[in-house]
Amino acid sequence: MYDVCALGELLVDFTPSGFSDQGIALFARNPGGAPANVLAMNAKLGAHTAFIGKVGNDDFGHFLEKSLQCALINTTGLLKDPACLTTLAFVHISESGDRSFSFYRRDGADLMLAWHEVNKTLIDDSKIFHFGSVSLSGHPCRDTVHEAVRYARVKGKIISYDPNYRAFLWPDANTAKNEISSLIPDADILKVSEEEMLLLTGETDVEKGAALLAKKGKAIVLVSLGPRGSYFLCGSGSGAVPAYDVKTIDTTGAGDSFLGAVHYRLRDKSLDALKSISRTELIDIIDFANAAGSLTTTKKGAIPALPTPAAIEECRRKNKKLLYRT
Repeated sequence: MYDVCALGELLVDFTPSGFSDQGIALFARNPGGAPANVLAMNAKLGAHTAFIGKVGNDDFGHFLEKSLQCALINTTGLLKDPACLTTLAFVHISESGDRSFSFYRRDGADLMLAWHEVNKTLIDDSKIFHFGSVSLSGHPCRDTVHEAVRYARVKGKIISYDPNYRAFLWPDANTAKNEISSLIPDADILKVSEEEMLLLTGETDVEKGAALLAKKGKAIVLVSLGPRGSYFLCGSGSGAVPAYDVKTIDTTGAGDSFLGAVHYRLRDKSLDALKSISRTELIDIIDFANAAGSLTTTKKGAIPALPTPAAIEECRRKNKKLLYRT
């Protein structure tokens, strides 16, 4: 039995890694892709996880398969396509540590996953089914995601959705909004950034934006607020939980680490328990997840930067603060 199964993109993140003797920028090869990052945080905390996706049958694809296996993620659902290349992303880091991406993805292997290729047993054997919107940006994977979500719903799984919007993967913002919004009603756990909340609701006010998303029937809505922490809305209330003050180097994977930590703390709950979770319990879970996300920013890369359970708890002990409601 798996705590979390995720379907989506698995790719190589080339992360800035200094300069050569000639002053030329160097990049380090790191495993990446939001669904894989989420699973890796779950696995590092002790959860059982499985990945469904496709890479190229190339050096990068083999590297990614080994990386997932080293992270203790089941890879029986990972396919290697000899006709496609593994998707690559170059990460650009600003002086403040914020990141942006350049994707090399035309006909990339991650988009070529068809529904008939999906190992459905992995979904059958999982408690939480997780996916993101990057896989909705092209065919045939877009149709595969829709089929997988319908299948997971029929099977009674808790469905987690991260509409991780990347503007350059879409022809225009309106197309992205329509495609991403189409699966929001199916999600039981919905995690968005402020940028994604604005795209999907037109709201900049976090309380109003979260309320609009919650009207679609979500059990839990989470809005990540970067260095300000995160906001939540559930059946028992809402609130904001501050982040931890750390020395940020690279924000790559911070939101995925946050969501993975949330999954880990919710992994033993039924959907009914999720819908009735108390505000007090959810605040503690989000504080734990905020510590995970904050610590991830103190190192380069995504999966290589994920903190241990001991590091998360130590961060919480050393920096205990008043949790407040907005």
